[in-house]
Formats: sequence, structure tokens, C-alpha cells
Amino acid sequence: MCATCGCSDHSHEHGGGTVIDLEERLLARNDHLASHVREWLAGIEVRAYNLMSSPGSGKTTLLERTVRELGLPCSVIEGDQETTFDADRIRASGVPAVQVNTGAGCHLDAVMVRKALAELDPPAGSVVFIENVGNLVCPGLFDLGENGRVVIMSVTEGEDKPLKYPHLVRTGDIVLLNKVDLLPYVDFDRAKFLRCLRQVNPHAPVLEVSARTGEGLADWYEWLSR
Repeated sequence: MCATCGCSDHSHEHGGGTVIDLEERLLARNDHLASHVREWLAGIEVRAYNLMSSPGSGKTTLLERTVRELGLPCSVIEGDQETTFDADRIRASGVPAVQVNTGAGCHLDAVMVRKALAELDPPAGSVVFIENVGNLVCPGLFDLGENGRVVIMSVTEGEDKPLKYPHLVRTGDIVLLNKVDLLPYVDFDRAKFLRCLRQVNPHAPVLEVSARTGEGLADWYEWLSR
């Protein structure tokens, strides 16, 4: 197992520049495969979105509502270390879902996504949501062939998360601040959160949403449909 990122699909000695060299080769191989995934998706006019967040941010609840209300054919790739709980929830919403269990791995990669897409066989013109493993570090490093990266944070996590995990946040094409229905009950400073966010990602649109109540989701659906 790689002690740098926690992946279970490669191993190496931790000596000098060897670690860096192997990690760079791993990422380069992944990027190459991701480019093929992206080309394949473009060829069938399917858009894919990579949803990244910490555990418990509300990704799955957001997806349950999104696939029901978006008004477009959807399918979902669910990434977790173990269990099929989230894929079962998505299927109960009426759309196809494939569960990818990563074991000790802390993120999805392009190989996993390519295999999941082959199983899903999404129809032309549809949308594929990729719910990455709950983790604010490793998922930001791995291109999955997606068209857009969605960073999800919640008001229960604290305002300084963007500064603590800048690499992943920096890669986001949009940032969703979820669970805003809980704002009256938690100590969360919106202005501080935005200041922290803009230090690492000055340009991504920020939407305040509640997957529970539906607040702000119309803007989210509009962004997905653009």
C-alpha cells in the first residue's frame, strides 16, 4: 500500500525520490486513462460530474434529490471503501447505480470509473454523477474523465475547511455549501467561509443549498443544465 495516498493498488519503498517518481508515474497513467474516458463520454454526448467532499457532507442525499428533480436521464457511480448502502439508496430513487468499493483505497481512479461506465452503459445525452469516496485529500489528485468537479461542504464542518484542504478545493468548478437549513442551530460564519474559499479558489460559483429542504437547488440544476 502507498503510504502517501493510501491506495491499495500499488506498493513501493519509501526512499528518497523513489516515492515521488512512482507517484508521478501513477498520476500520469491515470491522466492518460482519464483522457480516454473523457473522449468516450464526449462521443456519446454524456456529461459526467465528480462530486467530492468529506464524509457526511450530504452528497448522497443531494444526489437522491438531484436525480429525481433534474429532468434529465441520470446514472450514478458510487464510491465507498465498503458496503452498497449509497448505491442502494440511489437505485431506490429510480436510476441506475454502480457501487465501486475501494477497500483500503481513499479515492476513485480512472480505471475504476471506466469499468463502472462499461457496466452502466449510459444512454446518449444523459448525465453521470460520480460520488467519490468521502475524503478531502486524494480525490483532488485523480482525474476521472469528468466534465466538471463539484466540491461539497456543509455548515456543520466549520468555515476554515477550504484553507485546510486547498488542493481539492482549488480544483472545484463549483462549490456547494450544503445543510444551510441548519444555520440557525450551528455556529457558522458565512463571510469567513467565503473569505477562506476565495483565497484558494477565487472564481468558482458558490451555491448555498439544502438537500433536505430543496433551498438553492434550482440554481444547482440550472448549472448542471447549462
